[in-house]
Amino acid sequence: MGTDSGRARILLDHAATLNLQTGNLLNWGRLRKKCPSTPSEELRDCIQKTLNEWSSKISLDLNQEMPDVLECVVDQAMEKINPEEREELKVSAKLFIAGSNSSSIRDAVDMACSALGVTQLDSVIIAPPPIEDGINLSLEYLQPYWGELENLVQHKKIVAIGTSDLDKTLLEQLYLWSQVKPNSNQVNLASCCVMPPDLTAFAKQFDIQLLTHNDPKELLCEASFQEALQESIQNSRAHEWTPLWILRYSVIVQTRGIIKSKGYILQAKRNVS
Repeated sequence: MGTDSGRARILLDHAATLNLQTGNLLNWGRLRKKCPSTPSEELRDCIQKTLNEWSSKISLDLNQEMPDVLECVVDQAMEKINPEEREELKVSAKLFIAGSNSSSIRDAVDMACSALGVTQLDSVIIAPPPIEDGINLSLEYLQPYWGELENLVQHKKIVAIGTSDLDKTLLEQLYLWSQVKPNSNQVNLASCCVMPPDLTAFAKQFDIQLLTHNDPKELLCEASFQEALQESIQNSRAHEWTPLWILRYSVIVQTRGIIKSKGYILQAKRNVS
């Protein structure tokens, strides 16, 4: 793997942006046998396996200009939706913003649509963007992110948008302020075994679906991403790379509730001083 890793390292050292796509995880025999215990472990496993597969297949022509944007994709795992089946399928995504840039949302949605061969996503839920310790999440902080999602709904890139981990007060503030109302709110059952009654009553009154999830506050920390990069591609300058966003998608056959496809797409940038 020395030469494979060497080629990948040269490309990484020259690139400024890394776009990584796992493709359909249901096509991955090795990952299916191993059952990761947490969403973070699953994502890290996916990143490492994608990097390993990608680095083993790349060809490198040193006479060609090195790409600024590196597309880390394993072609045989990619699976576009058959247009004839689109009506029967629900394409949902959850977006985790690691950096603090709301404009990343459009990149993530565009990349997901392109990867799946669709013109729009049926549902996108956004996890709370990262905030500094000691600062409470507020409507003011959420507004630019929600505004970007609303823009994508108005441009028919997304059908419905939802939130995650908002309490009744913040969900109500967002509902009253927004033009496109949240149609769902995810609640982490690790933090509350029973849905809060005030949240349940508000959601029922305004027809907001309450869902559960088990994602951690930070799905992929910078250190974990750098470790996965370093383990997959030795001697890479892994410490220079920072994840910007992660999008997890699923494609479900609506009439049967069967998951047809599931995967991750992420973007990272290299910080060069």
